Amino acid sequence: MKLFDSHCHINDKCFKEDYDEVLNSAYDADVRAMMIVGVDVESSGRAVELAEKHDELFASVGVHPHDSKSCSMEKLDILKKMTKNSKVKAWGETGLDFNRMHSPADDQEKWLERQLDAAEELDLPVIFHERESNGRLVEILKSRQKGNLRGVIHCFSGTKKELHSYLDLGYYIGITGIVTIQKRGAFLREIVPLIPENRILIETDAPYLTPAPKKNKTRRNEPGFVRFVFLKLAEITGNNPEMFADQIWENTCNLFNVPFTKGEIGK
Repeated sequence: MKLFDSHCHINDKCFKEDYDEVLNSAYDADVRAMMIVGVDVESSGRAVELAEKHDELFASVGVHPHDSKSCSMEKLDILKKMTKNSKVKAWGETGLDFNRMHSPADDQEKWLERQLDAAEELDLPVIFHERESNGRLVEILKSRQKGNLRGVIHCFSGTKKELHSYLDLGYYIGITGIVTIQKRGAFLREIVPLIPENRILIETDAPYLTPAPKKNKTRRNEPGFVRFVFLKLAEITGNNPEMFADQIWENTCNLFNVPFTKGEIGK
């Protein structure tokens, strides 16, 4: 099998000491490609830097909703310049987070809209972060249906109604290790079969959201652990793992415009 971790933060400082070992472990777990996600100017730059070192690593650039209050057009201009690098395949992580509210809702919406403008201008897919926006993200996406906006709802954790809305709008759905957690992932496991096979992506969100059974052994998530997410999805949907892996690989390459079919991360 070949697996594509469509969302990880191996640009985080917690991977600095054993970065090469993490890549090798991912390869041993059949992970053949990764999308390294930026959340601000610094992490986006680091994502691009890391992606340049391996053919099978790719980068996204963007400003997380938590950091909206400190965003500016100057920062967006810096991020836009980063997209000239051929390894940048997406814009994000951006979106709305009305759960933790590290930035006011008005700031979040303002800078989300500006970033969507940038993504459409650059013709890049968007990696969306959404937490408890109570349908507001759906409203914003519906208002842009006539544009060329496309992307993935990262770490989907919404309602059945929201899931159908995203699917109707043409978006992919990203599934993390939450699906493996007995109690927390119960509802997600219930609705995963509603997602068409050609619209599912797998992701770790490493170093966060460590899946079971690794959750009880280590706090730090790694791209190699996306295998546990994939196997749980195959189990829930009753899919043949080999064929399902090929489908999810194709989904991810299609969204991020990645033209290759195999790679050798860390080897």
